[in-house]
Amino acid sequence: MSCLASCCAASTCGLCSTVASGISRKSARLAYCGLFGLSLIVSWILREVGAPLLEKLPWIKSSTQAKTWYQEQAVLRVSLGNFLFFAILALIMIGVKDQNDRRDSWHHGGWTAKMVIWILLVILMFFLPNVVITVYEILSKFGAGMFLLVQVIILLDFTHSWNDAWVEKDEQKWYIALLAVSIGCYLVAFAFSGILFIWFNPSGHDCGLNVFFIVMTMVLAFSFGVIALHPAVNGSLLPASVISVYCAYVCYTGLSSEPRDYVCNGLHNKASAVSLSTLILGMLTTVLSVIYSALRAGSSTTFLSPPSSPKAGTKKPLLEGDDVEEGKETKEKEARPVSYSYSFFHLIFALASMYSAMLLSGWTSSSDSSDLVDVGWTSVWVRICTEWVTAALYVWTLVAPLIIPDREFF
Repeated sequence: MSCLASCCAASTCGLCSTVASGISRKSARLAYCGLFGLSLIVSWILREVGAPLLEKLPWIKSSTQAKTWYQEQAVLRVSLGNFLFFAILALIMIGVKDQNDRRDSWHHGGWTAKMVIWILLVILMFFLPNVVITVYEILSKFGAGMFLLVQVIILLDFTHSWNDAWVEKDEQKWYIALLAVSIGCYLVAFAFSGILFIWFNPSGHDCGLNVFFIVMTMVLAFSFGVIALHPAVNGSLLPASVISVYCAYVCYTGLSSEPRDYVCNGLHNKASAVSLSTLILGMLTTVLSVIYSALRAGSSTTFLSPPSSPKAGTKKPLLEGDDVEEGKETKEKEARPVSYSYSFFHLIFALASMYSAMLLSGWTSSSDSSDLVDVGWTSVWVRICTEWVTAALYVWTLVAPLIIPDREFF
């Protein structure tokens, strides 16, 4: 057994060294995304096959708990290890302002050590008592809520950047493309909302709550367009239409998370398939969010750019006139500012770890089947509240310049 363990450890370290050697400074951000994706895969696998193994560990075993509880334990423990990895990095990177800081090399390099530390942290979490995991479970609900808020901000940043990129081209074909995409998104949003009426408002049942959710989604979509096109608001139809589609999608995920024995859930006969599709879509949006934040981190408009970044400042040249010659002499001595906040970058991954744990465990509200994930009234209200917060934030980005004209919003 010890020989097998040694061989496995050697193989793991060899793999870490091979992967780490191929990671450059420019690909470091994507490497973090890959590591986060690996944590999702490990969580999913252990959720499906790890329950029998956890039942044999005396410090975890509980005679009063069902299989679903052990599945949640596997997910939460992997999530905790992943969270600690990124949270520690976030704390270490606080205050990094230029590339001469030694911690800059820690952020971009040392991947063999990072991978070994990540593996050790995940393994060590399975030796912690249940009370620690219970505390983390409670904290994860708040952390997951914060990540959903960050996810909404990322979506808003994406839609405004997309719109600005096409408008800046100042060509008729791009304006036509903007209009076509906007109309297409609105058609999708309202058509999908109509389908939700069929799925979640079956005839013969009083489904007032579901009807309220769907009607509110349609009202919000219509309101986005009206506010964005108002003469006093410097808005555009493209962000409004994209946000409308997103709200319709979030409404669907909320309604599909209703318990399968709820008469107004018209998809209850396909509960397992719907649960799996919701999980896959949720994981996909989570991965896309962290990848987008990683790639977008160096942008001048993103919230990840620190004040010290040259991209986050004004367009004034760093060197002018007579300072050019002196600048050449001192170029090697001068510090190059970092292009984004390393600390906040890792914080996003830490919060995403909490959110993925809640997604895989159904926000730790046990369903009547271990095959169902992200099912229960807790999941429903989390989704619906996310939709409403998204709507509120988008409307705020439209009206805020009128209320606070001295500040820039997106």
